[in-house]
Amino acid sequence: MERSNINRRSFIKTAGIGAVGIQVLPGFLSRVAPSDKIRVAHIGNGNMGKNHINWFAAFPDVEIAALCDVDELRVAEARKLVVSVNPNAKPDLYSDYRKIIDRKDIDVITCATPDHWHALVAVNAFDSGKDVYGEKPLSYSLREGQLMKNALKYHNRIFQLGTQIHAGENYHRVAEIIQSGKLGKIHTVRLWKTGGSPGLGYPSNETPPVTLDWNMWLGPAPYAEYTPVRCHGSYRYFFDYSGGVFADFWCHIADIMYMSLNPKGLHSIDARGEVPGDGIADTPKWIDVDFKFNDLDVHWTTAPPPVPGADKMHIGAHFEGEKGSITCDYENRIIAIGGQSIHDIPEIPQTLARSPGHQRNFLDAVKSRQQPESNMEYVREMTMPMHLALISFRLKRKLTWDSNREQFVNDPTANSMLWREYRSPWSLPEYG
Repeated sequence: MERSNINRRSFIKTAGIGAVGIQVLPGFLSRVAPSDKIRVAHIGNGNMGKNHINWFAAFPDVEIAALCDVDELRVAEARKLVVSVNPNAKPDLYSDYRKIIDRKDIDVITCATPDHWHALVAVNAFDSGKDVYGEKPLSYSLREGQLMKNALKYHNRIFQLGTQIHAGENYHRVAEIIQSGKLGKIHTVRLWKTGGSPGLGYPSNETPPVTLDWNMWLGPAPYAEYTPVRCHGSYRYFFDYSGGVFADFWCHIADIMYMSLNPKGLHSIDARGEVPGDGIADTPKWIDVDFKFNDLDVHWTTAPPPVPGADKMHIGAHFEGEKGSITCDYENRIIAIGGQSIHDIPEIPQTLARSPGHQRNFLDAVKSRQQPESNMEYVREMTMPMHLALISFRLKRKLTWDSNREQFVNDPTANSMLWREYRSPWSLPEYG
């Protein structure tokens, strides 16, 4: 098993479990006793992956057992980071995540790969009896999210989505104020995130660096020739791998809407926007979307809406009720009620339990076997409108959705976009 001081020859390029999938193991409860250390492996060691390392290394009941990235330089940097926190650490280093999946001595994986890998890594981890802390968005496609949920239930695993803001005080207090009824029935929600995809120009294809396994980076996504802008930090601007700024930030701000209202019965999605006209990127330069739920209208815009305070928030949510409104971002809130603009309504009691911290909540769940706050059932429901909006954007038309069947109504073309076939030899195990 490879240790530190990797080189090109020693860096693992093959997996013992085959290219197509892994053997399905029966579900079982946690191997971790409440007093024991949780052995964690970090898959994807870029910027967010380094955050994972810093977060989890800070807990005394965590041991970082392994690191994995298809880029040798990134996994080497990740090793240095681990050792800087714990000089005695000796994490094993991999370029193929399936070597980690093979190991029975690892309890948890964190996944900070590009979006098109999220589902496959998570389902393979569930299959092998591991719990998962996965980065957002939950999945590349809507159907992948369903398969992730099915696999988690089949194997009785624990999952937390990396929506760290969910654990914050402000979101909890906003939800309490809305749920108290002081603002009256909420009839309209406005969500926004400024910014969009840059065009990235028209760079020529290149030979991948010798330190990067480009074919493995692509994995289940369609084959494409390498150019640096398709990889690492700017991959989000290509529909082959993600859905742009919209897909990146949807869950962070839609989270407070679902946390507060848990909207049901989505039946209409109408997206408008454009792609950059000055390069090879194809995700939205800007996107506006109208959603209709049962008794709730939701509007997403790239620019802040014309409500007081929104212009100072690059991302935010505005809830309009019969008696008042509340506008918020991650840390701030403005309540408009009774002709006043206030920060809080002190007489509304605290009704929601506060989080011990997003990562701590996950680790506690691993030991207790009780699902954490940003659990699979919750985040999958929250993620679905994002997928549907991007399909409407790409088709350039309004779509009608059947929430019970999870299908578009009489629209085979739109339904075909709920799933993308994986590039051979990759496949996603199905349950249910």
